[in-house]
Amino acid sequence: MIKVENLIKKYGEFTAVNGVSFEVEKGEIFGFLGPNGAGKTTTIKMLTTLTRPTSGHVHLNGFDPINCPSDARKSFGIVFQDPSLDDELTVWENMEFHGVLYSIPKKERRRRVQELLTFVELWDRKNDLVKTFSGGMKRRLEIARGLLHHPKIFFLDEPTLGLDPQTRNHIWEYIKDMSQQEGTTIFFTTHYMEEAEKMADRIAIIDHGRIVAQGTPWDLKKLTDTRSLEEAFLSLTGKELRAESASAADNMRLRSRVWRR
Repeated sequence: MIKVENLIKKYGEFTAVNGVSFEVEKGEIFGFLGPNGAGKTTTIKMLTTLTRPTSGHVHLNGFDPINCPSDARKSFGIVFQDPSLDDELTVWENMEFHGVLYSIPKKERRRRVQELLTFVELWDRKNDLVKTFSGGMKRRLEIARGLLHHPKIFFLDEPTLGLDPQTRNHIWEYIKDMSQQEGTTIFFTTHYMEEAEKMADRIAIIDHGRIVAQGTPWDLKKLTDTRSLEEAFLSLTGKELRAESASAADNMRLRSRVWRR
C-alpha cells in the first residue's frame, strides 16, 4: 500500500532525509519513530504531497504523489500533529465541508457523517461548536473527518500528543477498531514508546535522515538485546537530547527517559 524507495530530501547543503526505503502492506499498522529532527516530519510531508522529494520514488495505493497528486490524495486521510479543525464551525459543519472538498455525493456524505460520528461517539454533539470541545474530543473528530472519504491509507502524526492516558487509550481503541472494520492501512508517528509497542505490527526507526532499523517490536528488542521498545529505541538512537527542534514537552519526555536509565 505504501512503497518508498531511496527517498532523499535536501535543503541546500543539508540533507534532511537520506536514502529512506520501506514498504507498508495493506491493513498493516506501521509505526514510524525517531528523535526530534530525525526526518520523520519531512518524510511524512513527502508522502502526503506537501513537499516534493529531491529524488527517490513513492507509491501510495499504486499512485505516484508527484505525477498523480490528486489520485494519491484521494487515497489517504491524515490527522496532523497540530489541530486543523475550524473551531468556529459545528461538528457537522466541519464534516460537511470536508465531504464537499472530496466531492462526496450529498446522500452518501450525510450517511457517512452519521456513521463516523456515531463511531467516535460524537453524534449527539453534532450541532455543538468545536471550540467547546476538549482535546480528546477534537482528536476523535479529526479521526472521523479523515475517514470520511474512505481512504485506503491513514496518516496519524502524533495523534495523542498532550492527551491524558485515559484519552490516549480511548483514541487508540478507535484507531484499531477502525483499521479492522475499514481495512485501512495505518501509518503513525509517536513519541510514546508504549503506544508503538502495543499498537504497531511493524516499526521503522529513523535517525539523522536514515532508517536505522525496521521490524516488529519483538525484532527490535531482539536486535538490541533489550526488554522494551523504549530501551531498544534509545539503544539505536542514543540518549542525547535533540534540542534543535524539540518542544518543551518533548524535552521533558526525553529527560525522563534518560533519568530513568
